[in-house]
Amino acid sequence: MVNNFSQAEAVELCYQDVNGSCVKTPYTPGPRAILYAVLGLGAVLAVFGNLLVIIAILHFRQLHTPTNFLIASLACADFLVGATVMPFSTVRSVESCWYFGESYCKFHTCFDTSFCFASLFHLCCISVDRYIAVTDPLTYPAKFTVSVSGLCIVLSWFFSVTYSFSIFYTGANEEGIEDLVVALSCVGGCQAPLNQNWVLLCFLLFFIPTVVMVFIYGKIFLVAKYQARKIESIASQAQCSSESYKDRVAKRERKAAKTLGIAVTAFLVSWLPYIIDAMIDAYMNFITPPYVYEILVWCVYYNSAMNPLIYAFFYPWFQKAVKLIVSGQVLRSDSSTINLFSEEADTD
Repeated sequence: MVNNFSQAEAVELCYQDVNGSCVKTPYTPGPRAILYAVLGLGAVLAVFGNLLVIIAILHFRQLHTPTNFLIASLACADFLVGATVMPFSTVRSVESCWYFGESYCKFHTCFDTSFCFASLFHLCCISVDRYIAVTDPLTYPAKFTVSVSGLCIVLSWFFSVTYSFSIFYTGANEEGIEDLVVALSCVGGCQAPLNQNWVLLCFLLFFIPTVVMVFIYGKIFLVAKYQARKIESIASQAQCSSESYKDRVAKRERKAAKTLGIAVTAFLVSWLPYIIDAMIDAYMNFITPPYVYEILVWCVYYNSAMNPLIYAFFYPWFQKAVKLIVSGQVLRSDSSTINLFSEEADTD
């Protein structure tokens, strides 16, 4: 009797005085502090890194291109993950409890899904943009204009927000699995299980753009390889100016495609394990252990902090823009006209 009483007393709840409260999984002070530091760092990187991308592209006129507007909108989605999703998920992951109310739990889930699909659709549009730029760099400006880029941005946000809110905010995700949802629900939890129909649709919405991107980037790199060999095979230095200009443009576009291809790869590596697990979970009555789920979710969240680091590593113009922003030189009246490409080499 004494042993049973001590075990019951040792159980810590999210809300001690509330019936049906979730069981809390407490951490000792050391691991708790480390978790807050690591997860909090992800949120800080996502917010400030993507904010730098947005400011750089919107401020410097030289960066006002269709591709960069897509990148800025992509950074906006990642910024919103860092600002509206990751801080609350940090508390949920460390405390194993949701303390922000049932209403914001739904919004949190909707935001999470919306920004995920917004990122995916933006990356898909960017892949199409890069394909046109690499295969036909001279006529590309007339084909993929700022208006086309704006349309891609609007449609990407519209479909992602409409999809997520129509599922989670209306409760459509729980249709047919109400008994299971009740069994899994407790006060202090924030779960949003998907029934089999919706998780299949979710998988298809992720899988189809992914296949399109992989196919397009495969073709891009084949074209880039062909162009590089063709340029190397030209032994004579006496080329007409139009050919020389086309070669320089082609090199620059290939370099941009390569960098964005790395961003796409990082996105897929971060998201595929989570999407596959979600599919398995829906058909196996949600058997994934909580700690595995948290690891997969945070791999996804950390993707929002990756893109600015990729741009900083591969884009000299972004490095220069960040220096100007951090040093406060962007406050000068003529800063928007600064040439960010003056020292950038046209190399692969």
